Amino acid sequence: MSEAAGGLISLTVHPLGQSMVALLLALTLFRLRRTGLAWGIGAIGLGWLWLWSMPVFSDHVRAALENRYPELAAEQAPRAGAIVVLGGAFSHVSPAPYPTAGSAVDRYWHGARLFHAGLGEVVILSGGRRPHRLPGMTEAEAGARLLLDMGIPEAALLLDGEALTTRENAVNVAAILEQQGIETFLLVTSALHMRRSEAAFRAVGLDPIPVATDFQVRPRARTRLRHWLPSAAALANSTRAMHEYVGYWAYRLRGWAERERAEG
Repeated sequence: MSEAAGGLISLTVHPLGQSMVALLLALTLFRLRRTGLAWGIGAIGLGWLWLWSMPVFSDHVRAALENRYPELAAEQAPRAGAIVVLGGAFSHVSPAPYPTAGSAVDRYWHGARLFHAGLGEVVILSGGRRPHRLPGMTEAEAGARLLLDMGIPEAALLLDGEALTTRENAVNVAAILEQQGIETFLLVTSALHMRRSEAAFRAVGLDPIPVATDFQVRPRARTRLRHWLPSAAALANSTRAMHEYVGYWAYRLRGWAERERAEG
């Protein structure tokens, strides 16, 4: 998918983009002297943006995804033939001598915990580098650099440096597992991303054991007024949740995600 196409999709499926489209439509209607309709659509656009920007709503939509999976200590996970860690933690905007990590780096930390707990023989890292970016490390290479620093031997690391989507993660990892003769594996990714990831891996005939990490939503002692007021951070978090919901159903429509077991 091109950068322009990705931007167009974001405009239509992300809360900020949807609100901007509504406000642009409202401005157009004002110019056409359809003021009543313009005020109505403008109010809907602002209300929609406010809703997705509220911390209480952001927590709700994210928790609906995260709460599907338990937050367990590494030692509570079962043993498997491999530990598969999905990429998405490192910045690849420009070349640098060391990888720059974001919040999803928990995926790699948890993969290291699982390995050191003796729960997998190898760690498979899946993540490429988009072709329009400047030269530099792939996501898998950046992750490997971090895991080597965490004491995981290089011989225990298998890298897929080509995957750019969750679908490609599943397809490429399936090939590695077949080549290595590995049947069971722990699937490690952020709790928010796990529903789509697990479904994508099942769609290519694999049976992942989900081990979620990077949980973002925590219970509050009490809800305060500020939790109902718009926040840029809450909007960013809500957008990530919507990306997962839309991505999951888009995968379902394309046959890239198997129906969840609970759905029959």
